[in-house]
Amino acid sequence: MEQTKKEKNEFWEWTKALLVAFALAGLIRYFLFTPIVVDGESMIPTLKDGDRMIVNKIGYYIGEPNRYDIVVFHAPENKDYIKRIIGLPGDHVAYKNDQLYINGEPLDEPYLKSHKEDLSEGEGTFTEDFTLEESTEKTIIPEGYVFVMGDNRRNSKDSRIIGLISMDEMIGKTSVVFWPPNEIGLVK
Repeated sequence: MEQTKKEKNEFWEWTKALLVAFALAGLIRYFLFTPIVVDGESMIPTLKDGDRMIVNKIGYYIGEPNRYDIVVFHAPENKDYIKRIIGLPGDHVAYKNDQLYINGEPLDEPYLKSHKEDLSEGEGTFTEDFTLEESTEKTIIPEGYVFVMGDNRRNSKDSRIIGLISMDEMIGKTSVVFWPPNEIGLVK
């Protein structure tokens, strides 16, 4: 009789421990971090189709977005996209002769260097010329919005097509690849 009572008590303790563990895992995934799989080629060479990453969901609740952050957001097609923040609230964004201009000042994009070097003579520019006005009909990015672009500029459905991204649609920032094993690490 004593043995049966002890077994039931041990079973109940294990059940409670498992329930607490699952509840904590659910809370962490829902509120703090979540995995995402890169779908498509719009972020090549930085990210490849099938890369698995961790999304930090709390970063923008306690801080502001930064230029060049890689972010995940709800896109208009009921899909989640992964892109890079190029323009912040108050910015004017333009591209001319393969050069990014923010508020009229040229900015470097070191993550595109290998892509631009791979272009053969006569292939044209890596990023087509555009202005914020042409893409969004805005002269500056309003508060609460960002302008995003994929690193594979010739094959990316980004703010040039879908418009500005509301911070309300932002899932979070990502910078950690955890799969495949040969790609594990931080990305910039």
